[in-house]
Amino acid sequence: MRVSLQWLRELVACDLPPADLAERLSVAGFEVEEIEDLAARAAGVVVGFVAAREQHPNADKLSVCTVAIGAAEPLQIVCGASNVRAGIHVAVATVGTYLPAVDLTIKPAELRGVASSGMICSLAELGLASDSEGIVILDEALESVPALGTPVGPSLGLDDQVLELAITANRPDGLSMLGIAREVAALTASPLTLPAAAPPVAAEPLPAEPGTQAAIEAGGLFSVTALSGLRVGPSPRWLQTRLERAGLRPINTIVDVTNLVMLETGQPLHAFDRDRLASLSEAASGGTAAQPSALGLRQARAGEAFAALDGTGHSLSPDALVVTVADQPVALAGVIGGANSSVQEGTTAIWLEAALFAPQAVRRSARSVGLRTDASSRFEKGLPREVTLAAADRAVALLQELAGATVEGRWLHQRPELPRQPLRLERDALHQLLGPVDLGDEDFGDLPDTEVEQILSALGCGLTADDDGWDVVVPPSRAMDLTRPVDLIEEVARLVGYDRFASHLPDPIAPGGLSPEQQAERRLRVALVQAGLQETCSLSLTAASSSLQRQDPAATQRIPLANPLLADYGHLRSDLVEELLLAARRNLQAGRPGFWAFEIGHVFQASGKGERQRLQLAGVICGSRGSELWSSGGKPQAPDYFRARGVLQRALEALKLPMEDRRLSDHPLLHPGRAAQLVVEGRPAGWFGQLHPEQAEALDLPALTHVFQLELPALLTAATRRNRWQPAFAPFPTVPASERDLALVVPDAVASAQLLTAIRKAGKPLLEQAELIDRYAGEQVAAGSCSLAFRLRYRAPSRTLTDSEVDTAHQTIRAALEKQFDAQLRA
Repeated sequence: MRVSLQWLRELVACDLPPADLAERLSVAGFEVEEIEDLAARAAGVVVGFVAAREQHPNADKLSVCTVAIGAAEPLQIVCGASNVRAGIHVAVATVGTYLPAVDLTIKPAELRGVASSGMICSLAELGLASDSEGIVILDEALESVPALGTPVGPSLGLDDQVLELAITANRPDGLSMLGIAREVAALTASPLTLPAAAPPVAAEPLPAEPGTQAAIEAGGLFSVTALSGLRVGPSPRWLQTRLERAGLRPINTIVDVTNLVMLETGQPLHAFDRDRLASLSEAASGGTAAQPSALGLRQARAGEAFAALDGTGHSLSPDALVVTVADQPVALAGVIGGANSSVQEGTTAIWLEAALFAPQAVRRSARSVGLRTDASSRFEKGLPREVTLAAADRAVALLQELAGATVEGRWLHQRPELPRQPLRLERDALHQLLGPVDLGDEDFGDLPDTEVEQILSALGCGLTADDDGWDVVVPPSRAMDLTRPVDLIEEVARLVGYDRFASHLPDPIAPGGLSPEQQAERRLRVALVQAGLQETCSLSLTAASSSLQRQDPAATQRIPLANPLLADYGHLRSDLVEELLLAARRNLQAGRPGFWAFEIGHVFQASGKGERQRLQLAGVICGSRGSELWSSGGKPQAPDYFRARGVLQRALEALKLPMEDRRLSDHPLLHPGRAAQLVVEGRPAGWFGQLHPEQAEALDLPALTHVFQLELPALLTAATRRNRWQPAFAPFPTVPASERDLALVVPDAVASAQLLTAIRKAGKPLLEQAELIDRYAGEQVAAGSCSLAFRLRYRAPSRTLTDSEVDTAHQTIRAALEKQFDAQLRA
């Protein structure tokens, strides 16, 4: 919202400097993004008179002008404009002037051998137009030309400052000059001088089709005022100036008045050419002129063509709400008018529409055609019904004054509205929520009732006080925002100033810190990065279905959003693996040798048992790392299953968790022979495996792509057991150890982890370490069996073991394995 300070000061008597006013507005919630000083555009530009004009001796398109600017000697200026001539007043930029609109500093110059001291300016060079064919002729642009040598800026409206405000969605009143004026009056305790209310126009009921009535009632109000005898022409200079400072382009009197009222009150209006609508109605109905009852409001039909008044064409969808005459679209409701009904130079009669459309309907309409206009931005935020007809009356009065309009009548359809109930503001609730306030002289206490009442009254609220508080009647301009007592308390705090509230630290003050779960999660993140994986972060919004080819439909069932912004981001993700695999593909397609990454985030389950939101850890190990090329002769070498599993294990060791791998053969995403279920404390906590060949081919990924997924709460719970991270002192051994190898033939179904668990249990207390060193399956062992070799280390803490003691412990382990797993000593 662009706010002209001159216009604002006509509405509220506030003499604060622009910088101070901007600071007050920003602190109060209306962020001032920029202060534009219009006077800077014409600083150093004065009124001049072209006393003589001669043809340049060396250039056909240049003129040599003698220009008087009220000084002792006239200036000689070389000008290239085709409309320069003797006897006109012009805007002259003197030597040393800087023109910010074109980023040009005027210097003495010589053009084709002729000296030039200054420049005759166009509107574009003064920042008043985007393009200009020639210089600005002040005799034509102004009603009266100032004296020679005086600054030209004030005459062209370049004597103002404009504040660029960022308006939040909860403050639609900030999109009007009256709303900003009320805000400034409340902030500065300055008196308001609002325009007098225009005489209301009597209204008759608007007959409409049932479908049209339903569409109108969804918004609440629809009115049409018939005006005739209008004169279309350029608007007065004061009106054009106000529009230009607000960032709007003047068009003609009728359109400019509707835009001015929109800027002033926040209510968009639209003018239809009645004669053009009559032509549409007669062509469709065979001779019946358009009447107010011919106006319709309906959803557009799929593929219906619509030509907007800005010259663009659109193919509409059923999301668009259109105003129709004889069932032909003449406007996109709340967004933009149609070219077939727009006001033109010969327009003499109009229908002035003032309506209140449902914000959701306008938002869908604007999105369906990819347009966002000044009107749609106001309708989308919501407008009060009380302003609509008042804005129409204001526009009618201005059209009568500026265009000679005659009112023929008004037709109105509105939904009955229940009277607005006052809000109850309890005094104790206000003081309890706000706390002590600085009352001056380092005195803190409750905010005085007089100050509360002054603030609420300045906002336009009606107050009825009693012993416990106030009954507050909210003004229509703030009805969309102030709906609860706490909203009133927030307004009081905002306008009092947050810097006046006392700050109290907790007593006693206790130091903060991370919980054990947070420490474990941070330790895990660092360990994963140290293991070579890069942390990623993806959107939690995704498409309805997964791009992965899974057999289990429940695995990809996702929770839909009630009001998605885009169809491709209309559901909550059900896993983290998919986006990681797609990221891996993008990286490989971009020429990267590999992609090792992980993500920690929430996933959402559409149905089933358990929590619908879970925290997961997922990762992908795909391709090789560039830092390892030196060890492979410069050739990329992707890790196999065991090396990739070792990468994950290295990271998980930071949590000091004992983890067991169990065979997994039925996961639709993983290779059936190269997958494992990860078990922590006897409970499944996730899985790890090589990507299934079909999935790898579908995603265009290498065969040696490994993925993992872990339920993070299970890991963190196990990792934060008592004394899990507490280091235990162990002295260095002072006696030698004895190592033995044990090679066994066992059934294929027996996992090495099961054997290691049994070995460590049976070998106590002399067994110090046990590890798998070899696995063999082939012709030298029976079918369905494999050979596993373990290296065992025995040691006593205070003495050297004898061979007989080692043999006894070794035999005990062998017997236990034979009994539990039918393990046979390999020949």
